[in-house]
Amino acid sequence: MMSLPDFSYKQAIVYFSSHEKSKLRFRADNLLIEDENGKVMLQHSCHRSFVLIIIGSISLTHSIIQKAKQFGFPIILLSYNLRPYSYFNNSAEGNFLLRRKQYENEDKDLFIAKALVKQKVANQIALLQKLRYRSKKVNQQIKKLQAINLNSVFDDAELRGKEGTASKLFFPQYFNNMDWIRREPRTKRDIPNLLLDIGYTYLFYFMEALAGIYGFDPFCGVYHKFFYQRKSLICDLVEPFRCIIDQRLRKAYNLNQIDKKDFFVKNDQYVLTYKKQGKYTRLFLKDILQYKEEMFLWVQSYYRWFMKDRPMNQFPKFEI
Repeated sequence: MMSLPDFSYKQAIVYFSSHEKSKLRFRADNLLIEDENGKVMLQHSCHRSFVLIIIGSISLTHSIIQKAKQFGFPIILLSYNLRPYSYFNNSAEGNFLLRRKQYENEDKDLFIAKALVKQKVANQIALLQKLRYRSKKVNQQIKKLQAINLNSVFDDAELRGKEGTASKLFFPQYFNNMDWIRREPRTKRDIPNLLLDIGYTYLFYFMEALAGIYGFDPFCGVYHKFFYQRKSLICDLVEPFRCIIDQRLRKAYNLNQIDKKDFFVKNDQYVLTYKKQGKYTRLFLKDILQYKEEMFLWVQSYYRWFMKDRPMNQFPKFEI
């Protein structure tokens, strides 16, 4: 399996299929993106490719899929509005010992779920504490977040309730610089919610690629339970890392990197214009890649912890 030094050299590649009539192809173990005149716009070694994300319509040739298999990187296909519609190549999907253990260790599910939510809440607290100027209201909400006791939780429903309470305390205070109303996933009711959805989407698929290194079954969750075609385990594993996207969005607003002209409204939903997708993709992927080694080590530690039945006090931690 991949080591940290190997992983450190790898990068995520995002290709917009209709950008300037460009073309994606491979040559001598290199991934090439060429313009309509055949001029090379990007050349990247397959040995250093961790995941290839393709946005828009494309015809995949057998050579592209063959190269992905050969070099062990997944291909993720997203529509023009960044909705995922296909995923190729889980490099270690034959790890049947791990998958058997996933399905036979349901007694650990609640303990793992609590550990994941604890880290998510702890990172929300850390983000609020890092604010340069904290109002009295922010300090009050921090104390309320710190008072949330997850140790006494005995079922998933109660855990979801306390996680929801934490989010209601966190989001309005952390995003108070952008006319925040409330968090509504996938509704696209405003620009901040749309951008969070985009950022979380990239985070989700980067985490899926990490989990694929070890062969986890992405549909077998511990907190998000079985649901048709939902990759519940990946929904679980991204929880401690959502703070990366939250932090990036607030910084972007503070630095005036968010332009309302980049969006338009259709059917009462905000939509990001196609020409500006690259701008926000770079915005979020830059921060995800900044933490890529921490994410890799966390997933590696989780795999080892899970396979070796280690005690809960050795569960991996991520702190923003």
